[in-house]
This record gives sequence, C-alpha cells and structure tokens, in this order.
Amino acid sequence: MPELSPRRRLLVLAICCMSLLIVSLDNTVLNVALPSMERDLGASTAGLQWTIDAYTLVLATLLMLAGSTADRIGRKKVFLAGLVVFSLGSLLCSLAPSLELLIAARMVQAVGGSMLNPVAMSIITNTFTDPRERARAIGVWGAVVGISMAAGPLLGGLLVESVGWRAIFWVNLPVGLAALLLTLRYVPESRAPKARRPDPVGQLLVIALFGSLTYAIIEAPGAGLATSGPFAALALAALTGLLIYEPRRTEPLIDLRFFRSAPFSGATVVAVSAFAALGGFLFLSTLYLQNVRGLDALHAGLWMLPMALPTFLCAPLSGRLVGTRGPRLPLVIAGLAMTTSALLFAAFDAETSDATLLLGYALFGVGFGFVNAPITNTAVSGMPRSQAGVAAAVASTSRQLGQTLGVAVVGAVLAAGVSTTSYRETFVSAAVPGWWILTACGLLVLALGTLTTGPWARRTAERTAQRLEAKEIREAAGVSA
Repeated sequence: MPELSPRRRLLVLAICCMSLLIVSLDNTVLNVALPSMERDLGASTAGLQWTIDAYTLVLATLLMLAGSTADRIGRKKVFLAGLVVFSLGSLLCSLAPSLELLIAARMVQAVGGSMLNPVAMSIITNTFTDPRERARAIGVWGAVVGISMAAGPLLGGLLVESVGWRAIFWVNLPVGLAALLLTLRYVPESRAPKARRPDPVGQLLVIALFGSLTYAIIEAPGAGLATSGPFAALALAALTGLLIYEPRRTEPLIDLRFFRSAPFSGATVVAVSAFAALGGFLFLSTLYLQNVRGLDALHAGLWMLPMALPTFLCAPLSGRLVGTRGPRLPLVIAGLAMTTSALLFAAFDAETSDATLLLGYALFGVGFGFVNAPITNTAVSGMPRSQAGVAAAVASTSRQLGQTLGVAVVGAVLAAGVSTTSYRETFVSAAVPGWWILTACGLLVLALGTLTTGPWARRTAERTAQRLEAKEIREAAGVSA
C-alpha cells in the first residue's frame, strides 16, 4: 500500500468508521424496535430471538473467512462488496412483509457485515504504519462502538415512534452509499504478503456447530426435545469434527494451539460471556420497558440511556488503563459492575423501583464500557505478530457468538416461564432465571479477568508464542511440522 498523506489517512479512517457505525447501530436500534415488530408481524418470543440471532450467527460464522479472503484477493474489493450486500440487505429488511422474510434479509445483511468490520480493521492497520498513530486510530474506531451504544436506543425510539420500525433499516442506505462512493475514490487497494489458504471443511463445521446449537436452544421451549435434540447432536458432532480435523491442517481456520495460551483462552471466554450478557440484557430490558411498563419506543430508548452513556464514557478510559496498567484492572471493574447489575435484577427485583432500575442500567453500562478494550489486547498478548490478526479475528467471532447465545439462552428461559395469557403479570418472575444467567456471565468475566492476566498466564502465552514461531521457522525452511 502506498504511503498516504495525513489528511488522506484520516479520511480512510472516517470511511472505515462509517461502516462500523452502521453495523454497530443495527443491533442496538433493532432491540428498541422488537415490540413493534412483534405486533406488526405477529412474532413469538422465538421469532424475536431469530431477528437478532440470524444476524449475529451468520456474522460469527463468516468473520474469519471474510478476513482471510480480503487478505488474499484485496481488502478494498471485499470491503466494497460488503457495503453493497449490507445496504441491499437493509433495503430488503425494510420491505419484508413477514417475519420469515425479515429473518432471511437479516442474514443477507450479516453476509455484508462480515466483510466490513474485520476488513476495515485490516485497512486501518495497513494505512496507519506508525505505532502511535495506529493506536490513536484504533482508539477512534473503538469510540464509534460507544457512540452506537449511546445513540442506538434513542435513534431507534425516534424512528419507530415517528415513522415505524422499517425506518431503522433506511438509515443504513445513505450511509452505506456515501461509504461506497468514498471508498471507490479514496481507499487504496492492499493485500497480505502471504494470505492464509481457504479451509472449506473447517468453515462448514463452524457453520454447523454455531447454527445447530443456536437452533436447538431457541426452539427447545416450543418444539421440545424431539425437534431440538437432533440439532444438539449435530452441534456435538461438528465440535468433535473440528477438534479432530483442524489440528491436522497446516493453516487451519482455527488453530487450536492458540488455546494453550491462558490469556487467549481467557479473552475468548470473556468475550463470549460479556457479549452474552449484553445480548440477554438488551433483550430482557426492551421487552420489559415496552411490553410490561407500556412505554413507547422513544421513552424506552430514553430509559436505556443510563446504560448507553456510561458505555460511551468508560470505553476510552478502559483503553487508557489497558495501555498504562494492563488488562486486569479494566476486566475486574467490568466483572464487578456487570455482576452487581444482574444481581440487582435477579435477587432484588430492580424492576420494581425506578431508582434501582436506573442503577442496574448504569452499572451494566460501566461494566460493558470497561470490558471491550482488554478483550482484543488480552487475546493477542504474547502472540507472534504474524498471528495477531488471526487471534483478533477469533476474539471478534467470540463477541458475535456470545451475543447470539445470550439472546438464545435468555430468550428460551423467558419463553419457558412467561404466560401468553398474563404476559405482564408473569414477565418479571419468568425473567429471574435469565438474570441469574447474566450474573454468572459477570462472574466469569471477573474470575477469568483476574486469573488469565497474571504472571502464570503470561508465561503460558510466551510458551505458546515460542511454539508457533518455531513452527513458522520450520515451515519457512521447508521442514514438515
């Protein structure tokens, strides 16, 4: 990639941030619109789960494939394709006449989304070659996630109340078109010096694992074991296949040796736990505020600002703490805040008082604001530079998988306990097991954030890095590993 002027580099960063904004806004805006979709399309709780999980599930399964494809054929090409597909998916979502077609359109969106964020991060990394400039650029990139969290509920409420839920997808169209035109004009093409080879078998096994597991969880309350059981068995078979097949490949989709590094393993589980908590928290909160308290979408969005604003404010503070003191302190703060928040709802019925409801939302916002920055840092800690991108991609996949599972599990627990005939009266009690699950997620963040960031954990990362580097040297010399 040619050296760009400072102004051109900033423009490339802005273009990449535009793609992140529409992808990040999509889920936070959508959550506020769920009750309106439920009424308009006659959706069940499982149907609402699928409107979220169809997107995050496809995104999780394709992130690593999109990243490696962009390295091989050109990042600009894949980024442009992602913008076109995501915008087309958004248009189809806005026109969907039924729940089934909406879910299908959400999957089209996700195919495009998988080509945007990981590829945009690669473009940023290759555009900003100076380490300090790159760190500042990644900080701006991370702040955009906070902006989407803060603006999403309010923007979604405004659009749903003034125009209707279909308008939440229209927002993506002008932003996507502007990003497309600017990318064509200003973003240079780049490729990796040595791209990873495709792993179609590994990719199919990952799709089978994530898809069948999610289906089994979501459909279990309504369809029973007879329907969900075979999908659970398929998920187990796919996991077994991955464990047997991937170690035999020279360039596997998922290098299982990474998990010998305690920081990497810890970051993966922390990402799944934290984003499972986020998915479950938004799902329960949105349905409670609108279907139980009877608030419209705009006022529900305003009620969620005490969660969104701390996320926006704490994210850059977390990044600075990671840079100066390492990832342990931000992860401990995140685990404590998220656990306390969920515990307020699980054990003390925080919904019954405005003060405790706002406190619970604010604490969760603080926790989620602190958790995001150390995840990627911990995942790549001690990894060889040549493997850092793959490690970061696994962390990104873990985030999407966590959000998918959070909505699936918490939604399934809620569906099993809530009564369709007395929804408002039974919702709070039916949600309690879900809040306990979110409490467990917070405790996992706290425990693993403490355990996998100390001296012992760093030693495991160093040993893993040495093994990976030794393998690279042998392969470069033409010796079989």
